[in-house]
Amino acid sequence: MTVQNATHLTLSPIGVVRAEGGAFRLEVAPPYRPALAGLEGFSHLQILWWFSGCEDARSRASRTEEAPYRHGPALLGTFATRSPRRPNPIALSCAGVLEIDRERGVLVLDYLDAEDGSPVLDIKPYLPSLDRVAAPDVPGWCAHWPASVEESGDFDWGAEFSF
Repeated sequence: MTVQNATHLTLSPIGVVRAEGGAFRLEVAPPYRPALAGLEGFSHLQILWWFSGCEDARSRASRTEEAPYRHGPALLGTFATRSPRRPNPIALSCAGVLEIDRERGVLVLDYLDAEDGSPVLDIKPYLPSLDRVAAPDVPGWCAHWPASVEESGDFDWGAEFSF
């Protein structure tokens, strides 16, 4: 990220998401492949990616969401949601690592909630000592959601989201 001035930033994607036929992978651009060294052994990664379908002025002007969750409040602030419509359409996903090919710059993941072609902004290892909260509090309307990413696979997310 290069700071141009106090109000504008320039982001340079490091790669792209490939989501085809139920398979998920990141393709890391050649200049960034050396940064993959040492990822072996991490079971999960934090992926920062760009909601490329929400770059329009209307999506970026969104500050509230009307009934974004079927069991939630009628109105929530954008920062209380996982909506792609936000001032900066940056997404954060945790994904399990199935394979790493540093030479080709390919990371095969178990799942990623990004569309094919979405730009990847950064990759960070998931570290339980920094990323896991043992007993987080959540509002009552989402307290019935799974307690972990491992439990999320069988959950009916379609019955929860309105966006």
